Order: sequence, then structure tokens, then C-alpha cells
Amino acid sequence: MSRAGAPLKGRAGRLARLMPSASPSSAARTPFVLLVVLLLGGGLITLLLLNSALNEGSFRLSELKRDTTELTDEQQALQRDVDSYSQPGALERRARELGMVPGGSPAFLDPDGTVRGVPTKATAPPPSPSPTPSPEPTPEDGAQAPEAGTGVPSATPSGTATPTPGAAAEPEPEDAPAPENTQATPPPTTPGR
Repeated sequence: MSRAGAPLKGRAGRLARLMPSASPSSAARTPFVLLVVLLLGGGLITLLLLNSALNEGSFRLSELKRDTTELTDEQQALQRDVDSYSQPGALERRARELGMVPGGSPAFLDPDGTVRGVPTKATAPPPSPSPTPSPEPTPEDGAQAPEAGTGVPSATPSGTATPTPGAAAEPEPEDAPAPENTQATPPPTTPGR
């Protein structure tokens, strides 16, 4: 056997030179292994961050889609309301509620200032008779209600006039409904109103 410190000669020396020793090769591998571990760790961390950002974007996207659906539904409901209000029958009804009346045939002004057509004032059609009787006005300024026996009919809560005693009674039609309250009560008076 040879000594540990003596150089090898011949064939063994050549083989020893061709094969690297353990200590120099492990020192050369350490930075490479650390670099590979750092690259893999950084890649995994980057992949985790990218995945969480994509998940957050997905949640935000689903939230925005839900909001878009709600707003689309609301817009369609509002459009239906606008369409129902812009129908000719609805416009006419709303105009009558506001006190507008249909106009007559229009008259036009030409660029030279002449009037083409006959201008007419818009007039309201005659009011249709209402089936409900208008209530009697209450006496004002401290005036008292007519007393019984004066021949003036007094109003009952059902809205029909009942003659007072001593007044000439008018015959009622046969198909008219009977009044609910036949007792004559004078209307309430409020002085100073």
C-alpha cells in the first residue's frame, strides 16, 4: 500500500487526475444547488401570488356580473314604465288630469309672416254629469242653519235631501234606493270659518 501523502505513479496517478476528488466538487455544487432552490422557491411563491390575484379577479368579475344583471333588470323595468307612460291613452289621461284640453286645427306662420290656417282657441269639452251630488255648503261667518219648519230641506248623511216638516213633499221615483238614515240632522256649523 502506498502512503496517503505520496503522489500516485503510473496508471493509478492518471486515473486519480481524471477523477475529481470529493472536496473540490462539493464546493463547486453548493452555489448551483442554492441557485436552483432559490429559483424554484421564487417560482412557487410567484405562482401562489398569481393564483390568488386571479381568484380575486374572478370574485370581482362575478360581483360585477351580478351588479350588471341587477342594473339591466332595473333599466328594463324603468323602460317598461316609460313605455307605458308614453302610450297615447296614458298621455291623454295624464293630460286631462293636469287640466289640458285637446287643441283644434293648428295654424302655421310662414317665413314671410303670413298666417296659414285659422287659429282657434282650445276649449274644454263640457263636463260629463257626475253621479254623486255635491254637498251643500256650510253656513259661514257665524250664520245659523235654517230651522225646522221653514220649508227648506236639510241634508242627511247619505247625501239625499229630506224635506222638513211642513214642506211640500216630492214623490220619489220607484226604482230609487231607500235612504239609509231617515232621521233629519242639521249640518254642523263652525262659526268664524
